[in-house]
Amino acid sequence: MLSKLKSYLYALKKIGYVDSMNNFDKRRLGIFNIMNAIGVLTGLLIPIAAVNGKGYIPTLAIIVAFSPFFISAVVLISNYFYKHKFAIIWYFIMYPSITTLIYLGNIDVGIELLFILYAVLSVFFLNNLKLILITVFFSVSCYFATFVLHGTYNFVIKDVNITFYIINQGLAVFLIFYGLILVKSENNNYQKIITTNNNKLQIVNTELKRKRLELTENNYLLEEQKDQLAELNVLKNKMFSIISHDLRNPIYSLRNLFRNVQQYNLPGEEIKVLLPDILNDLNYTANLTENLLQWAKSQMDGNNVNMQHIELTKMITDTKNLMRLQAESKAIHLDVKENPEIFIYADKDMINLVLRNLLSNAIKFTPTNGHIAIGATLTNTMVEVFVKDTGVGISQINIDKLFKKAYYTTSGTANEAGTGLGLMLCKEFLEKNGGNIDVQSEIGIGSTFIFKLPSVATT
Repeated sequence: MLSKLKSYLYALKKIGYVDSMNNFDKRRLGIFNIMNAIGVLTGLLIPIAAVNGKGYIPTLAIIVAFSPFFISAVVLISNYFYKHKFAIIWYFIMYPSITTLIYLGNIDVGIELLFILYAVLSVFFLNNLKLILITVFFSVSCYFATFVLHGTYNFVIKDVNITFYIINQGLAVFLIFYGLILVKSENNNYQKIITTNNNKLQIVNTELKRKRLELTENNYLLEEQKDQLAELNVLKNKMFSIISHDLRNPIYSLRNLFRNVQQYNLPGEEIKVLLPDILNDLNYTANLTENLLQWAKSQMDGNNVNMQHIELTKMITDTKNLMRLQAESKAIHLDVKENPEIFIYADKDMINLVLRNLLSNAIKFTPTNGHIAIGATLTNTMVEVFVKDTGVGISQINIDKLFKKAYYTTSGTANEAGTGLGLMLCKEFLEKNGGNIDVQSEIGIGSTFIFKLPSVATT
């Protein structure tokens, strides 16, 4: 029974629904239909109750009591045929007008409160402010004209049929409060819908912001990868240039030497004249090959760094011994400032490459009979390693170019060649090990390359 009643109520509320209506208009139309359905019922029940009750009821009062049935029925039929505007206008004209007619007929049936109901309902059901003002003014004018100004009636229902009077007053109060409750309830429901939709929109907006942020980050990564690919492409071209030219020339020079020795039986004195240049080329080739191999290894390993405890002084001494012949060819004195108590935590191969490159560069740019000092000092939690030479020095403009990926290079004091790859690798490897590199130089005086790495306490 209850389920059937709910289905009837749902069908009643949907009379006149149009898909193009928004939710608020549909809910408002549903309330309007329910109120008019109540009007139809009261328009039937009240006249029947009045006729069967005690006391005389004028015929005009019976007709007027029946009028809600007629007015509300026209409203529901109009809504059914989608004549919504006509239904609204019909409702707010006919109800005040019929109520006014009964009072102007010198009959007080106790329904003056309905004028307030019409004014209240117009605020909720009418969209246009101008129509609301007209309807309120019309209802208030009818009230003053019939109940305030007219004032005296030949027939007062209260004195004749108290039951009918109480029913009318009670119905008016009920309809007023019921209308207010419906309006309040509908507004609350509508506010809940708005709040729910706002929450959903906020969730959607948050998700859109998150996705937009992801897109921004992805775009940034793409741009970063694009720049990295461009740098790698430049580096690739540089590598091919080195391989095709710088590695080939020393090998050809050595081949030509041995061919000349074989074909022309060169005497030892002539061979000795050629050896220094070939030795320089071989030293360059050896250093370059080592740098290329280390660079290739670092590219394949990515960010992998094989960290271990290293006794720094021993590494410096081993590097000195490795570079001894290159230094002796220019009569350069290598001086190691020994400090056996210093340890670092780093990748051994990477730091070896850094030391070899810095010492090789120092030899390269130091003239004959020069001096190079290598050492390390411990400062707080960092180890500071220096390679100091008495070479030609570097201008500030060229210092700014050293560690950039522009492969800046110049020839050494004995015309030693270079690629600019070594210092770039030094900077990259030191940063991977948590360190950094700096240079101090003065033209004609010499240069000092200093790099720092995290220290390890000895036990």
